[in-house]
Amino acid sequence: MSVKRVLTGITTSGTPHLGNYVGAIRPAIQASQAGDTEPFYFLADLHAIIKCHQPELIRQSAKEVAATWLALGLDTEKAVFYRQSDVPEITELSWILSCMAAKGLMNRAHAYKAAVANNTEEGADPDFGITMGLYSYPVLMAADILMFNANRVPVGKDQIQHVEMARDIAGRFNHRFGEVFALPEAVVDDSVAVLQGLDGRKMSKSYNNTIPLFLTEKQLRKHINKIKTNLLEPGEPKDPDTSTVFQVWQAFANEEQTALMRKQFEEGIAWGEAKKQLFELVNTEIGGARERYNELLEDTSSIEKVLQQGAEKARDVSAPMLTKVRNAIGIGAM
Repeated sequence: MSVKRVLTGITTSGTPHLGNYVGAIRPAIQASQAGDTEPFYFLADLHAIIKCHQPELIRQSAKEVAATWLALGLDTEKAVFYRQSDVPEITELSWILSCMAAKGLMNRAHAYKAAVANNTEEGADPDFGITMGLYSYPVLMAADILMFNANRVPVGKDQIQHVEMARDIAGRFNHRFGEVFALPEAVVDDSVAVLQGLDGRKMSKSYNNTIPLFLTEKQLRKHINKIKTNLLEPGEPKDPDTSTVFQVWQAFANEEQTALMRKQFEEGIAWGEAKKQLFELVNTEIGGARERYNELLEDTSSIEKVLQQGAEKARDVSAPMLTKVRNAIGIGAM
């Protein structure tokens, strides 16, 4: 059986929310339990400082993200779970790869182009507020991937370009210095939900419309009750396919439960009743992990121990890989 190395990064710039859970965490933990994968999952704290310059926020987010994955059952015996900044080989590789990455390729990165376009629209200098961190973000992501010769990189559709850039950079390197890097493939699972937030837009920290994953029961109910709905009265048929309430329901429900809720929408279920049932469904799935999550946040030494063990395992791979790269390009001891 061929084992594929899978790599996923989680940026430490906020509190994990329901969208993170159904879109990345839950499928990644399920994938880690398959016998044909070798998972590498990391806290992307070096990526976080591109946009977030609040040290305490990044520290708190790192604790919350790590505690979330562990509370939800990530088996760190099967998965290599580490903090990006604990693997110094990644930053050295990032510099080496930046010497191979074409500037024209970086100019086409979506995030950079969007920032330039926004500045232009506002009449500012095109590069106003744009750091080299934002500009060269795809190179650091390439280093994350190529450091461990990941075969598969699960991403959302908005991140496909970055994996393609990593392939391009790896291909250039291999053409010049020999076959050092595996060419990664982006994996987009269309069955994985992209949740809408409280206001109907994509659930995102940048929109401030999220439902944090491990709220208390009271707070979870309150957040779900805030989900934007239309003015249709009880008894009036409602369209499930345009409803955030139904969309979140579908992400947590099985086929039978989804069909039942669709029928209730057609029969005109009251919004209050639909939200009550949604709270009960979500709370049933995540409630068991909530207590474990809070225990972990009170015992950060245990989280740190897990991350250090993960870093050791990661460096067992990254150190010899960097030696191979150094030898290929001709730097190091005589």
